[in-house]
Amino acid sequence: MLTWLLIFIVTIGATAYLRLPQVIWSGVLGIVLLLFTFFSAASLASLVIIWGLFLAVIVPLNMPQIRQKYISEPMLNFMRSAMPSISRTEQEALDAGKTWWEVDLFSGDPDYSKIRDLAPSKLSTEEQAFIDGPVEELCAMLDDWKINQVDCDLPKSVWNFLKKHKFFAMIIPKSYGGLEFSALGHSSVVMKIAGRSITAAVTIMVPNSLGPGELLMHYGTEEQKDFYLPRLSSGDEIPCFALTGPENGSDAGAMPDTGIICRDTFNEEENVLGIRLNWDKRYITLAPIATVLGLAFKLYDPDHLIGEETDIGITLALIKTDVDGIDIGKRHFTANHMFMNGPTRGKDVFIPMDWIIGGQDYVGKGWMMLMNCLSEGRAVSLPAMSTGAGKYVSRYTGAYSRIRKQFKIPIGYFEGVEEPLAAIAGNTYIMNAARELTLLGLDTGESPSVISGIVKYQMTERMRIVVNHAMDVHGGHGICLGPKNFLGRCYQGIPISITVEGANILTRTMIVFGQGALRSHPFILKEVEAVNHSDHDTSVRLFDDALFGHIGFIISNFFRSLWLGLSYARFVSAPGKGKVRKYYQQLTRMSSAFALLSDACLLILGGELKRKEKISGRLADALSNMYLLTAVLKHYEDQGYKQDDLPLLQWACEDCLYNIQEAMKSVMRNFPIPIVGSILNIVIFPLTKPYGGASDKLGHKIARLLLAPSSTRDRLTKGIYLTEDATDSMGRLEFALQKVLDAEDAERKFRDAIRIGLITTPDYNLAVAEAISQSIIDQPEADKILAAHKATLNAISVDEFSNKGWKPQ
Repeated sequence: MLTWLLIFIVTIGATAYLRLPQVIWSGVLGIVLLLFTFFSAASLASLVIIWGLFLAVIVPLNMPQIRQKYISEPMLNFMRSAMPSISRTEQEALDAGKTWWEVDLFSGDPDYSKIRDLAPSKLSTEEQAFIDGPVEELCAMLDDWKINQVDCDLPKSVWNFLKKHKFFAMIIPKSYGGLEFSALGHSSVVMKIAGRSITAAVTIMVPNSLGPGELLMHYGTEEQKDFYLPRLSSGDEIPCFALTGPENGSDAGAMPDTGIICRDTFNEEENVLGIRLNWDKRYITLAPIATVLGLAFKLYDPDHLIGEETDIGITLALIKTDVDGIDIGKRHFTANHMFMNGPTRGKDVFIPMDWIIGGQDYVGKGWMMLMNCLSEGRAVSLPAMSTGAGKYVSRYTGAYSRIRKQFKIPIGYFEGVEEPLAAIAGNTYIMNAARELTLLGLDTGESPSVISGIVKYQMTERMRIVVNHAMDVHGGHGICLGPKNFLGRCYQGIPISITVEGANILTRTMIVFGQGALRSHPFILKEVEAVNHSDHDTSVRLFDDALFGHIGFIISNFFRSLWLGLSYARFVSAPGKGKVRKYYQQLTRMSSAFALLSDACLLILGGELKRKEKISGRLADALSNMYLLTAVLKHYEDQGYKQDDLPLLQWACEDCLYNIQEAMKSVMRNFPIPIVGSILNIVIFPLTKPYGGASDKLGHKIARLLLAPSSTRDRLTKGIYLTEDATDSMGRLEFALQKVLDAEDAERKFRDAIRIGLITTPDYNLAVAEAISQSIIDQPEADKILAAHKATLNAISVDEFSNKGWKPQ
């Protein structure tokens, strides 16, 4: 009997694993039960009970009318009473953008061909020329210390340069005078500039991100486009967009800013239909110098001048900042970075209706418009800035770790320093891979709202990790601000990227999984739509299809997760070769486990999951790291399986898998019903914790990659501004590294002579001269040693200031 029970369980598991249609797996189970009837020694009474139970389950499942009446319809009624309401802003956020790769990650069985078959993005000839020309020239012009500490603004020459070369018009079509760059081109420009000056980068990012330009392109009337877009392209108009206020941050629905539809005089014309606005906004980048203000407000029509509705909803308008009643021009002091940012207020400001973006047809549609346009900031600008920081830090902290010595050894050779160096390089590799995959999606027509949240959150957090590690390595060299310090100002600016475009806490705990589960799960959205369908019979039928599809999906992932856990996913079909294939197999395993765990949380918590932000945040971590893992694998394949880059691939994959595992483990440890969490843990991780993160040996290999020039180091840091100018804060490190490596052999002979006592003078220059006199080294070797020593002293030096006036000495 035990053998037959095992056969029956294996049959259920196999049919569920293969996701066979309901009729087929019912038939397979029926055949197994027939064999049991004829070949087992079970009594007649036992057979009757077993067949009765089998038919009681199978018949209703395969007869829709019975199933719908006695199972689906009661469940539908329960769902209608139990489901929490979805606010208008939440619904508009759910409707915004598109789904993409996250759908496959939720499926439990990703189709990797969707990602692998996408050809890598490439910069156009125009874009590359712009980066090699105006962007390179701009980077050389930027003196970040002078910008932030002396002038408290970009120099006038830089402002003029930005306008002349249309840096503010990268996303505007050529037909309106813009550059019309791809997402990759836009990102590459920001990434290169960000390492030189966050102030300059943010100044360029904002007009090319969520704001008047993008909103006009998507929703503006032809008259609005024809008037504003050429002026925005030329820089004659400087835009800003005002959403956040003192009483509303992430909760846009709570904004108190109002617009009342009324009639008044405008430009000497009487009885003009328009809006009387009152607002109080803050944290608005470019507001102090903006000539045109994009404004979000709640629109009301108490006199019903345009319709029957009184509370119309969030609306967007474009307003010239010289209109009476507008208070603008003051500045915030943003984390010691002097990009233009400040408040704007309006008191009884009257504007005509045709200043609404899109005209009167778009009243009340503001939140939808914002959500649909949010991808530029979340998916392009901020990931570009984060990746740029990682690339600059990788290259120049690696150089510093090679030239800076303690105990006569480069600090990069110490294991304690190797660990942060490995994290710097590994996280930079992950950020760049995620950046490129996301941009590829955007440039192929995708608008993935969930994934834009993932990359915004993950990449700004990983930038924080990278910069913090770099500060630890540089120590006092990073703390002492001044013209020579390339890192300290970056460290100060980390909270800016963490906060803007949806604070990371909100993005992680409410957006990534909250929206992802509803939009990307194969059945949940169908169930929600069925519950809200107006026709009862159609609602029952749609709900029945979704419900039983969902039940089958859960059963399938239960057995898939158990089998993949027991077999370590060794037998699952996966693309790639060698290590790449292994990691694709593990990603499939984690996708199946994530689907099962997500459904368990949704089943047990239901609508309450919306308020269980810790659990939602951990599920978001798992989903995010699965996306990053996908990006890393594609990046490695697209670069042609470079063997020298394999340590970076391994570190990145091991890090992502470990993060996924720990996020899932944390969900199961804190599951509301502990026994359910324990069962899920046994199913998903039946043997032990399979992932331990990157090993010390792997970290050692990666750290060494940063300490000397190589093709891998160049690929990792590709796209940043490079200079060997010994007077530049970054160039002096690269210059010194080259001098130190040129003198390495001569330095070794010189140090050996000191170690064995052949040279005893403590003065460095005299010691070198003594080494020449003893024929330990020759004059060319001595020149190399002295040049390296001089370059090193310059590279590790910090700024000193007068106690009067704080001017560099």
